[in-house]
Amino acid sequence: MALEKLPFKRLQHLIGLHLSTIEDPGTQRVIHELAASKKRGYLTKPDLVKVCRWKSPRALRHIRRNRAATIERITQAAFATRSEQKRLALLMSLHGVSVPMASSILTLTNPARYGVIDIRVWQLLFEMRAVDSNRAGTGFDFKQWNRFLIVIRSFGKMYRVTPRDIERTLFNVHALYQKGTLYNN
Repeated sequence: MALEKLPFKRLQHLIGLHLSTIEDPGTQRVIHELAASKKRGYLTKPDLVKVCRWKSPRALRHIRRNRAATIERITQAAFATRSEQKRLALLMSLHGVSVPMASSILTLTNPARYGVIDIRVWQLLFEMRAVDSNRAGTGFDFKQWNRFLIVIRSFGKMYRVTPRDIERTLFNVHALYQKGTLYNN
């Protein structure tokens, strides 16, 4: 595990002590730039490239393999469905879109409902026993993403903040207590 022993017994206490409600200016800029996408109901290819640059530039060569019309059609269907499982599956049908990238698309277009699932946040949730599988925090599936949404949305409701605020808080706390390299188990 890439975390030091945490001085918290309950996730609620950890979140309450470290709650972050101020968005990073760079991230806020991307959210603002993608507001038109949310309004029109789909992403363009430049929008998807923007999300990729923000989340994981390593995936850019894969993201660029998608045709513009495919991106628009898939993201429109994903944004329109009420099923989180279908939404995730649709987004992941695009080249270069994994669960973390899909969660980034949703977060940057709707931070009031979503947060980014990633290794840091998942490892912290695992350490605090809010999740009980995938200790390494890699290779996520729908069930894990759904559990993540339940956790960040419930704490968002409890603290009257967005799921993105909860996710950002968890990410920041992991960075405070990380030891060694991120991808060690």
